[in-house]
Amino acid sequence: MKQYNFDEVIERKGSFSVKAEMLKETFGREDLLPLWVADMDFRTPDFIVDALKKRCEHEIFGYTFAPDTYYESIIQWVHYKYHWYIQQEWINYIPGIVKGIGFALQCFTQPGDKVIIQPPVYHPFRIVPESMQRQVVYNPLKEVNGTYEMDFEHLESIIDKDCKVLIVCSPHNPGGIVWPKETLIQLAEICARHHILVISDEIHAEMVYPGNKHHPFPTVSETAASCSITFMAPSKTFNIAGIVSSYAIIPDEQLRQKFYSFLEAGEFGAGTLFAYTATTAAYTYGAEWLQQMRQYVMENVRFVTEFLEYHIPQIKTYAPQASFLLWLDCRGLKLSQEELVNLFVNKAHLALNDGSMFGPGGEGHMRLNVGCPRALLEEALNALKKALDKK
Repeated sequence: MKQYNFDEVIERKGSFSVKAEMLKETFGREDLLPLWVADMDFRTPDFIVDALKKRCEHEIFGYTFAPDTYYESIIQWVHYKYHWYIQQEWINYIPGIVKGIGFALQCFTQPGDKVIIQPPVYHPFRIVPESMQRQVVYNPLKEVNGTYEMDFEHLESIIDKDCKVLIVCSPHNPGGIVWPKETLIQLAEICARHHILVISDEIHAEMVYPGNKHHPFPTVSETAASCSITFMAPSKTFNIAGIVSSYAIIPDEQLRQKFYSFLEAGEFGAGTLFAYTATTAAYTYGAEWLQQMRQYVMENVRFVTEFLEYHIPQIKTYAPQASFLLWLDCRGLKLSQEELVNLFVNKAHLALNDGSMFGPGGEGHMRLNVGCPRALLEEALNALKKALDKK
């Protein structure tokens, strides 16, 4: 069995990396350790790189189509990961999950319609609808015993006839929550009763930690399957975000026909040659790599948590159940959000995501990407400790 090296530090500058090369534009300075954008600093696994290299040897990159092997790799992987039997006609390529959300809003809503999100949550859930002149309605998550729960009582109170869509992040970003099946069942019942479409962003699902079980939204009940569209991708898991390899799964025939006809009309669902190649390789050969990578990330989470507990107890972590994103509760530092960001950026020289970008409830928090060699985390935490010691 091959052992993968996740301790290798790879220089990303010069590769047109948003994470490494857009620090000045985003944070106002370049001398920062980048721990923000949600891609990993691990080398993309060899079986994907080899598949891309092999395809490049053909030396003609003309118009392409999705081969049967592409669909079969998704079908088998989804069954392997979630014991969910899906059919080929349920699947359609989309050019990114955020773009998929935009397409779904164009397809199923009109300007002025309301879109419900549950902050603190991935910020494009707010930005995309607002940019498309939809009204964003907040159903904030409840903080309970160091984690979050959905507030169904509040959800029922804010729904009116103009609410057309609810976007759910499953597993949750930035909180790292794997939603219980009962929670998703209840969410589906409420949304179906009010004729609200659920868009389920499940891009982090493949990285659920042992002891937790991810439930794809349509699998929790017939009701959920009838009122939802699900977006998945290998991009976070196998570090191929730049290849753009997302896809939709829609069991309900009526929803599927409407959305996939919309995609087909603009050729939005036509995938790229390298997306088909990379996805097929990832899902055919990726199980062992994923297991090793996930173990390394879990050790990184443990490392950060123990360091903070010992050296900076004012900062607490939400114990994640999935993914490589760690939500830091910095309220114990008793700083304003501006002071908090200044501490990380200008004093510790670290680039993390400002918690307030995730909406109400994000204040006093920062999001840390631990998908990197442990040496970089150690450097970052020591820099943060040094900055705090100087206060």
